[in-house]
Amino acid sequence: MALVSEDRYYQPKDSKDAMRYIERLFNRYKDAPITQELVDYNHNLTAALRSDIAQAALAENAPQRHDAAINMADEMDKWARTRAAGQPFHGQLKHFKFVGEAATPRFKAHTVKNHQRGNLRASRH
Repeated sequence: MALVSEDRYYQPKDSKDAMRYIERLFNRYKDAPITQELVDYNHNLTAALRSDIAQAALAENAPQRHDAAINMADEMDKWARTRAAGQPFHGQLKHFKFVGEAATPRFKAHTVKNHQRGNLRASRH
C-alpha cells in the first residue's frame, strides 16, 4: 500500500501551529549527537521559519509572531554553532523563546529521618 503524500507530511493550521510543531521537534533532537544530517535538518527548519512561517504570520496580521519566528530561528542557529563547537546546549525552546536550564526550578524531595526512635528506647532504662 503506497502512502499518500498528503498524509505523510504535517499540515499546520496556521503559523502558530507550525511554530509549536517545530519547537517540539527541536526540543526532541537538541541533545542528540551532532551529525551532518541533523545539522541539515535544523537548517531546513530554520529556513522554513524565516521564510514561509514568518510570511504566514505577517499574512495573519500577527507581527509579534513574525518576530518570534525570526528569533526562534536565530536560537536554533545558535544551537547549531554551539554543538558544532563541541559544547553542550543547556536549555530548550519554550513559548518560542530560549529558556536556559538554570531558569527552570529544581525540586528535591525532603525525606524526614527519625533518628530519635533508637535513642528514646535507650534512655528509658
